[in-house]
Amino acid sequence: MTTRINHVFKGHKTLLGNRYVTYAEVELPLKYELFKKSKDGFDWGNSSASSMQLAFSILHQLSDTEFAQNYALEFCNDIIKGLSGRDWILNSTDIINWIKNTPDGEEILRAKAQAMRVSQPSPKAFKKIKRNIVKDICKELSITQKNLAEILEIPEGTVSSWAVKNEIPRLGKKAIEFYIQNRRNQEVVDSYKNFVKLLQTA
Repeated sequence: MTTRINHVFKGHKTLLGNRYVTYAEVELPLKYELFKKSKDGFDWGNSSASSMQLAFSILHQLSDTEFAQNYALEFCNDIIKGLSGRDWILNSTDIINWIKNTPDGEEILRAKAQAMRVSQPSPKAFKKIKRNIVKDICKELSITQKNLAEILEIPEGTVSSWAVKNEIPRLGKKAIEFYIQNRRNQEVVDSYKNFVKLLQTA
C-alpha cells in the first residue's frame, strides 16, 4: 500500500466557482464536526474562513485534531494563502516537513505513524473519484453536451472530444466563462425587472 508521504493533495476550482479538494484521489472531508469555520466549503489563495477550513482538514489528515486546530491559522497563512489559480497540488512530504518545524510536530508525527501502523484501512474503503470537467460543467449548468455545443456554436463532436480527453482548450474555457458571466448578468437584470414590477403593483 502506498504510504501517506507519497500522496498529494489536489485542489480544483470549476468554471462556475465550485471547489474540490482530494487527498490520494479521494475527496477530502470538510470535518465540520471537529472544526467549523466556514459554511461554504473550502477555498484557497486567501485567509478566509473557507481557507482556514481547508488548512484544518489538510493538517488533520496528517496529524491529529488538537494539532490541526492549534495550527490551522498558521498553516493557512504560510501555505493555503499562497495557493493561487484554479488548480494546485501539495505534496504530503512538504506538509510533513512544515509540521516538523512546529514545536509539537515531531511528537505528533510519531504518534500518527504509530496509529497508522496499528490500523491500516482496506483499499476498498476508499472511493477514488475522477472528475470530468465537461460533465461537471454540464451538470452545474443543468444542460447536456449537445446544449453546450449549441451555446458555443461548435459541433457536438467537439464537445464530445473534450469530454473524452477530459480537457477543454483555452479558447473553449474563455467562451464558457463568457457565457456563464452573461447568464449571471441576465439573472441580475431579470431580478431587477421583477423588483420593478413589484413596486409598480404595490
